[in-house]
Amino acid sequence: MAENGEEKLLAVARHIAKTLGHNESMADDILQIFSTFDGRFSREKLSEGQPGEDGSTVSALERALNSLDSQISRFVAADQPIWSDPADSASFLDAIDELVNITREWSHLANEKPVGACLARADELLQQAMFRVEEEFRSLMERGAESFAVSNHRLDSDEEEEEVEGDDDYNGDQIPVAKPLTDYDLIIDALPSATINDLHEMAKRMLAAGFGKSCSHVYSTCRREFLEESLSRLGLKKLSIEEVHKMTWQDLEDEIERWIKSANVALRILFPSERRLCDRVFFGFSSAADLSFMEVCRGSAVQILNFADAIAIGSRSPERLFKVLDVFETMRDLMGEFESVFSDQFCLVLKNEAVAIWKRLGEAVRGIFMELENLIRRDPAKAAVPGGGLHPITRYVMNYLRAACRSRQTLEQVFEESNGVPSKDSTLLTVQMSWIMELLESNLEVKSKVYKDPALCYLFLMNNGRYIVQKVKDGDLGLLLGEDWIRKHNAKVRQYHSSYQRSAWNKMLGLLKVDNTAAGMNGLGKTMKEKLKQFNVQFDETCKVHSTWVVFDEQLREELRISLARLLLPAYGNFIGRFQNLGDLGKGKNADKYIKYGVEDIEAHINELFKGSTTARK
Repeated sequence: MAENGEEKLLAVARHIAKTLGHNESMADDILQIFSTFDGRFSREKLSEGQPGEDGSTVSALERALNSLDSQISRFVAADQPIWSDPADSASFLDAIDELVNITREWSHLANEKPVGACLARADELLQQAMFRVEEEFRSLMERGAESFAVSNHRLDSDEEEEEVEGDDDYNGDQIPVAKPLTDYDLIIDALPSATINDLHEMAKRMLAAGFGKSCSHVYSTCRREFLEESLSRLGLKKLSIEEVHKMTWQDLEDEIERWIKSANVALRILFPSERRLCDRVFFGFSSAADLSFMEVCRGSAVQILNFADAIAIGSRSPERLFKVLDVFETMRDLMGEFESVFSDQFCLVLKNEAVAIWKRLGEAVRGIFMELENLIRRDPAKAAVPGGGLHPITRYVMNYLRAACRSRQTLEQVFEESNGVPSKDSTLLTVQMSWIMELLESNLEVKSKVYKDPALCYLFLMNNGRYIVQKVKDGDLGLLLGEDWIRKHNAKVRQYHSSYQRSAWNKMLGLLKVDNTAAGMNGLGKTMKEKLKQFNVQFDETCKVHSTWVVFDEQLREELRISLARLLLPAYGNFIGRFQNLGDLGKGKNADKYIKYGVEDIEAHINELFKGSTTARK
């Protein structure tokens, strides 16, 4: 050992002389100075290791290689893990460092045959050492992941909480994942700190020796397995775009829920944790850290992005809007994480793809609204709704828009990014909603023409118009469309009301007007008798028919009854009062022949209107 130590000392002296001396003469002078200070630095000993023309000059190199070969071969052939003993791992790394230094020191003489042969032997020895380091690196990563309890949180929040140490069914071979968590502000230390330090020392040697790709491959393979297993336990499946498109909507809804949870955990916890681990293991080698991180996370990131893309380019059926919005919002909320985690040169493509898919999801949302427009346009006007009641398309569209407006801020963002031009006082979302309402109203106008009775046509428009206004007033849709829109459409409903009343009751009301030009009492009596007969027939028929019509809104129904009572009761009361004053004709049994209803009877019949048949009420 003393002899080996002296050789090292002489090698250091020669290296200093070679480094400081600008030419051979200066280097020789420096060696001469060393020899005056210490007998071990004699000119003979210092000259022995100097590269020269004959074979004796490489004797020191050969002796050093023999010593290192002995040390390194012992470690390479060891059956037990070298890193199970800190002293062994330190000695192994020291030997590798010395081998690398000797190779570099003599590399400028590699073309000289004796030195070249020694360097070839050194390279072979270094390769054997690196193979063993790679094996130890892999083993240490696997053992570290198995033995280390990952934080005190479980990523799979669907599973019951339980302590790993107390779980008899716990399999130590399984890759650990985190326990239930309540927020995403968490970074996981995926390996023990001591293990990370050891891995860093190994990685440093492998990179210095030119084995960086092998090191990165081993590292990324081990960590990728951990990451994929963690996402699998969260319920994220490896699905192709075609497989997503073939799923039933119910299954896809469930899959979207799992994807949202997995994407949040991956982008907020798992990927940042892997980034930190890479930076620690490959500290000082940023390019290797970036490459390794990309290899670890790329597959899982692509899996997450592919699912979102499948949703973006999938069916644009209107019922899918709300889940597509969920995916859009998730991607939007995670965009900061995509930009911070995937910011290096190797991962830039992932960040750019995330932005592109997010934009495609916005296009999908706008496309779904276009499909809703088409659905309204295509809805047939063949069958009339019984009793002039609420049409299914009205109920569907208004409930749909109300539900959509719960995501008003997101929809505002989606439509503002559509490159459309908003009007002076309206957002693009307001323009979109107004257009859909206009389409719905036009569709209902067409549907109303199916009714042969004009009064029923107006009642249908009144029913549906009232429902539309009520739905707009009661939610965010009203904030979008504004008070002016609500006032205008309330006026429309009142107009339908007046049109219904005029169409159904004005003719009957005309019968209750007394013609004062009739000749004499007998002529007036005859006219009034005829009018009463006609009124009774028309009133019976109208009440019989209109009692089967439906007004869904209780307040509107009451308003209609009150309005009709105010219209008919005074006129009818005046008419029969005057009839009863026509002498004998309007009294007693004579009057009973013609006056079928009292004023109270008319009011009672009016109050039975618009209750609808069983079919109409459905």
